[in-house]
Amino acid sequence: MTEVSGRLRLVCDGVVRTARLMVGVPDYQTYVAHRQANHPDQAIMSYEAFFRERQQARYAFTKGRFRGCC
Repeated sequence: MTEVSGRLRLVCDGVVRTARLMVGVPDYQTYVAHRQANHPDQAIMSYEAFFRERQQARYAFTKGRFRGCC
């Protein structure tokens, strides 16, 4: 029974993560894991700072045009 509940938990976590990304709520844990693995010498933002930065990046407009990547 624990194997089934473990798999169910993984599926539920994936669904929640996907739903959050669809509505624009970034995944802080993924960000932290990435920073620890790829940039261990750099500071990790707090959740509040991360959320604020992601919101600003998502809704960033300058001079009437979207200011995004590329």
